Amino acid sequence: MYIIIAGCGKVGASLVNKLSEEGHDVVVIDRDENNFSRLGSGSNCMTIIGIPIDEDVLKEAGIEKADALAAVTVDDNTNIMIAQIAQQLYHVPFVIMQTDDPEKQRALAAMGLRTVCSTTLTVEAFFTALKKGETE
Repeated sequence: MYIIIAGCGKVGASLVNKLSEEGHDVVVIDRDENNFSRLGSGSNCMTIIGIPIDEDVLKEAGIEKADALAAVTVDDNTNIMIAQIAQQLYHVPFVIMQTDDPEKQRALAAMGLRTVCSTTLTVEAFFTALKKGETE
């Protein structure tokens, strides 16, 4: 698959490394060149310095042929814009975005955007662990 990752923070870099290990063609976009140092030496991906909502940057990344895009920048609003551009303007078949806000997650799901909410996942993991510890 040809996959674009918007954001090369902890989540983005880890995602790029996993996808690269599996042999996917990966392009990662980040506005801060220093973030690319998070990529492993085995990461075989194209890196682009730029703002991932910029159409020229997205075209350079190959959005017109992308099979999937993950918006994982540190800013929810940027992720929303990236996801909407990819889904509505470029008809990328699979688009998913990160959010930290459970309220936004519900609203975005209602808009048809696929989301992963780190807050919701963390709360569920802690809740499950605490409930399990309660019964031991």
